[in-house]
Amino acid sequence: MSAVAVPVAAGDPIFETDFIKEMVRQMRALDSYGEYDGQPPEKLLAPFVLTKERTAQIPLVGDPDEVTVARVKAFYNAIAVLIEKECGLMATPLIHLTHEGFGRGLITVGKLVVLDRTLRDVHRFGFESLSKLKNEADKYLAVALEIVGRYPEVAGL
Repeated sequence: MSAVAVPVAAGDPIFETDFIKEMVRQMRALDSYGEYDGQPPEKLLAPFVLTKERTAQIPLVGDPDEVTVARVKAFYNAIAVLIEKECGLMATPLIHLTHEGFGRGLITVGKLVVLDRTLRDVHRFGFESLSKLKNEADKYLAVALEIVGRYPEVAGL
């Protein structure tokens, strides 16, 4: 999978959503050598989209490379940024993975854990489409904000 086909069309309205804009920011932040300079958002986010054909090319068992781990971190960082925007409190993401791609993704607000996901087969991390990526993030965001709303005193610690 050296060449990644762009699975989304340029000009898609999904690129105007807050989450996708934040994902583009996160991907650009990972680019310490300027390799992504001038790249359009659809090309930056293409690795997150795993079509059935692309998924079939990935072995069932494998260790994630650093680029894949960085994409997982970018996904959870983007969710944490949106939590901060919504509730005004600092959200801290923590991704803990073994070299085999198993682990846990947490986001805390103060002393409150607002997101806790078990991560498996991280070398196959991706979504069927950008809309599925956004929908999954929106679900996590809604649950996290509901937890912050339910326990504001713990979130403020």
